[in-house]
Amino acid sequence: MNRTYTDDPDHDYGPTRTQQRRDALAVLTFATQLSELPQSKLARADLPEDVLREIDNLRRITSHIARKRQLGFLAKVMRRHDDEAFETAKALLGENRDQQRKETAAMHRLEALRDKLLDSDDALQELIDQHPDIDRQHVRALIRQARAERDGNKAPRAYREIFQLLKQLSADADGA
Repeated sequence: MNRTYTDDPDHDYGPTRTQQRRDALAVLTFATQLSELPQSKLARADLPEDVLREIDNLRRITSHIARKRQLGFLAKVMRRHDDEAFETAKALLGENRDQQRKETAAMHRLEALRDKLLDSDDALQELIDQHPDIDRQHVRALIRQARAERDGNKAPRAYREIFQLLKQLSADADGA
């Protein structure tokens, strides 16, 4: 009978080549994220000394190909260490991602509200109901200016001011 190496259920052959490649690419991605962190956050990441040294070397390199090669070497150095050595750094990156997602979602909500204000007077009334102490005349004037800028192909100064006003209202509501 012709048997292949996978027919023995008791033998552990380890991860497949595909899985090894996925793991290596994940380490390379993680190395890229670490190299893009500001120095202050990198200091809090509690990384091994050789990894920090290679990140510093990577940051000094400006040539694209040399930088790519150095990034691969950094990933190789990182693979020598256990996963426990990078738990703090992964937690730090996870915090940043969650915070960035929340901030981005909040900005998108404000942008949608601004667009709704320009398209509908009902949205203005809702905003006034939510924030009774808002300067109504100023908001109405900004909306009129933003509509005129949009229709006249002018620079969107009032459009940006509306966003800043909404951002301030949102910050005040969160702080209260």
